[in-house]
Amino acid sequence: MKKPLSQRWDLDVFFQNGSNSAEFADFLTDLQSQVQTFTTKLSALDANATIEAWRETYDLLQTIGATLRHSGAFISCLISQDVKDQKAKLLQGRVQQISAAYLSAQTKLDKAVLSVSEDKWQGIITDEYFQPIAFALEERRRRAGNKLPAEQEALLTDLSVDGYHAWGTLYGNIVGRMTAEMEKDGELVEMSMGQLQNMISHEDRDVRATAFAKYEGAFAKESEMIAASLNNLAGFRIQAYKHRGWDSVLAEPLDYNRMTEQTLNVMWEVIDRNKPKLVEFLNRKAELLGLNKMTWYDMYAPVGTATGKMSYDEGAAFIVEHFRKFDENMADFAVRAFEEAWIEAEDRAGKRPGGFCTSFPLKHQSRIFMTYDGSPSSVSTLAHELGHAYHQHVMNDLPQAVQGYAMNVAETASTFAEMIVSDAAVKTAATTEERLTLLEDKIQRAVAFFMDIHCRFLFETRFYDERKKGLVSVEKLNDLMETAQKEAFSGALDSYHPYFWASKLHFYSTSVPFYNFPYTFGYLFSTGVYAQALQEGPAFAQKYVDLLRDTARVTTEELASRHLGVDLTKPEFWQSAVDVVLEDVEEFLRLTEGLKTV
Repeated sequence: MKKPLSQRWDLDVFFQNGSNSAEFADFLTDLQSQVQTFTTKLSALDANATIEAWRETYDLLQTIGATLRHSGAFISCLISQDVKDQKAKLLQGRVQQISAAYLSAQTKLDKAVLSVSEDKWQGIITDEYFQPIAFALEERRRRAGNKLPAEQEALLTDLSVDGYHAWGTLYGNIVGRMTAEMEKDGELVEMSMGQLQNMISHEDRDVRATAFAKYEGAFAKESEMIAASLNNLAGFRIQAYKHRGWDSVLAEPLDYNRMTEQTLNVMWEVIDRNKPKLVEFLNRKAELLGLNKMTWYDMYAPVGTATGKMSYDEGAAFIVEHFRKFDENMADFAVRAFEEAWIEAEDRAGKRPGGFCTSFPLKHQSRIFMTYDGSPSSVSTLAHELGHAYHQHVMNDLPQAVQGYAMNVAETASTFAEMIVSDAAVKTAATTEERLTLLEDKIQRAVAFFMDIHCRFLFETRFYDERKKGLVSVEKLNDLMETAQKEAFSGALDSYHPYFWASKLHFYSTSVPFYNFPYTFGYLFSTGVYAQALQEGPAFAQKYVDLLRDTARVTTEELASRHLGVDLTKPEFWQSAVDVVLEDVEEFLRLTEGLKTV
């Protein structure tokens, strides 16, 4: 790879001049026109429409879908790289309005889909044009039958722009302007919440304790406004669900993730049974840090001084090297992403916290956002997001209608890539101390998926129960969160993070509710996939690609059955995946036996 690599992404390849782009403004005008054309065509679509009319409709549907994804990705990148970009926020509002009009128009499509007789419907889905997207059509027909009449769904979608989605946008605006002063390298520095969050994993306990206090304090200060956002988001969902006749708040997220509640419940049951070993790990880590018991801000503290920091170029080279051992194509893809500046990794003020990968379907490219600090965790995050990008890459030639893979299987590719890199880091460690540090970092992700994510799931489930009774106060939200954390962590911590509900962006996403359990699903599912890859070696690479390409064409249970030969509704697969994770825990406990501090 060429060096040095840019740590700032290139967005000009899509539209030059960012939020000031005249080209992007014209692009949105054209998109709006396409949506109007689509709406007009749908008015003529009914049970008697010809197969040609159905083909034209779906051609336009998929074209607009790709164009909206493209424009939404561009806006997301602009706001993430500079949370104070006011013009980008105005553009975001316009894209949301266009998207709402597109979704509103689709209610007419749903009405037409439901009006078609079963005999004619079979003729449509077996047509040569529709066969590759038959799963998507069948899914649309089923989902349409579970919604309100088309006119009411259209009204709901229209009202969501300045209601539902507006509350999510407000949360982003609140967090985007939040800062706190923190000492760094002997100077007081104004930090964004993303930068401050990184300081909570600092090797110096005094630094991370101070950073955590400032982080918690910043969210406490804004908690009333943030609570209003959360309450109103949930209130909108609850009302929509009530009118649709959906009894469970899990109905939408489970359907979106194409999985059954039985699968979800079995997964959590297996995890709960195996938590004692993770509690043992946390207790041992506390001993190594010289503590009686872990606190929330100690969880991500490094063990020992062998931090294994890598420069951005070194981290990129390490990722490519170990991707190549699994699959040449995956490695070549990563090289392209690095060399063509697909990644925004620079550590600077003004960026939003967290990381993500987003795709630009009209260019068959992706962009990755994160803040790279050279830690093992940072390298793993970079690999994780590249996994997302590779997943999209292998699906680029499929019709848009079957590229909409859900979050649970989306996390499979990302976590798989992360495992390749973190496993390699542990195995290539130069010293026992470095191996221990890297092993701890790897296990910490299991703690995150089995405990941290579980507390989010418990909190959100109970929050919705409370919200059905009325508005939920800041004090009650704090209580719900701390109670969920104590349960999810099996009492392993000495203190918790009551304002976590205010700091976690995922609770405010309007794309999908319960933005939590799919992470754990993806982690364990990919662990099972990874174990099979280790057994089969390089021959598994094509099987892996075939699995990824099917992620939006079958249910989750069928995906596992078809490509792995396992039943996700039974505990055996989940236990086998957990066992792989616990092997690392056992090794950590063995290496640290008798050690007091590292």
